[in-house]
Amino acid sequence: MKKTKSNKAWFLVLPVFILVAFSAIVPLMTVVNYSIQDIFGATRYFVGVEWYREILNNSRLQDSLVRQFVFSGSVLLIEVPLGIAVALMMPKAGKWSVVTLLVLALPLLVPLNVVGTIWQIFGRADIGLFGWGLNALGMDYNYAANPMDAWFTVLLMDVWHWTSLIALLCYSGLRAIPDAYYQAASIDRASNWAVFRYIQLPKLKSVLLIGVLLRFMDSFMIYTEPFVLTGGGPGNSTTFLSQALTKMAVGQFDIGPAGAFSIIYFLIILLVSWLFYTAMTHGDSK
Repeated sequence: MKKTKSNKAWFLVLPVFILVAFSAIVPLMTVVNYSIQDIFGATRYFVGVEWYREILNNSRLQDSLVRQFVFSGSVLLIEVPLGIAVALMMPKAGKWSVVTLLVLALPLLVPLNVVGTIWQIFGRADIGLFGWGLNALGMDYNYAANPMDAWFTVLLMDVWHWTSLIALLCYSGLRAIPDAYYQAASIDRASNWAVFRYIQLPKLKSVLLIGVLLRFMDSFMIYTEPFVLTGGGPGNSTTFLSQALTKMAVGQFDIGPAGAFSIIYFLIILLVSWLFYTAMTHGDSK
């Protein structure tokens, strides 16, 4: 007997789809409209791709883009392996597993502006434990005056804040692996590295895909923490794309160039996220 297929369930999803489409597409189209016009009060002039050409040739924004890619790449290279290592060391059951989960979840609950404030105080050489400790060891640490110190502090702050997310995702993936795999590995006398390489890592592929995409997109759009910590300085050493865009749109009120900047920003995130997704799922299509 042939079963009939009903599509009535789509009507339950339709209101949410319309709401999301309205809240996403309408602002996007508004930004696109601004990006191709030169606005003087109530007067608007069509300029085509002029603002896009100006943005792409802006050396300061090119520097911010390079700085952003270096930061996001550093974040992924540190947080993903560190998160996997933490997940592997976490207890699998018992009260200590609950305590570990609670401790790991704490940084994720801290608001972004509070994270910046915590590290702003923590890194000060006069009253901050971290800054005072480094200077006590003979290092001339000052994130407010030294660009390298500022960069290191912003990176360390992000690692402290978001490594827990990767660890929790990997922990959930590890807990979902059936015990039969470990029993078979024990019978074959597989080493810990072999278990990780051939059992755990392949099973973590789906959660790692989610973690990498989330951390790339979030780190590429970082704004609040470095703004509170360093204000983008010293100089422009910690000025990322989001801060440059805010200065252009809010500080200078250049709506047309800011609109073009936003579209380019969005397309870069979309393209790189697609590349990550394609690379990480390539093996599954074979």
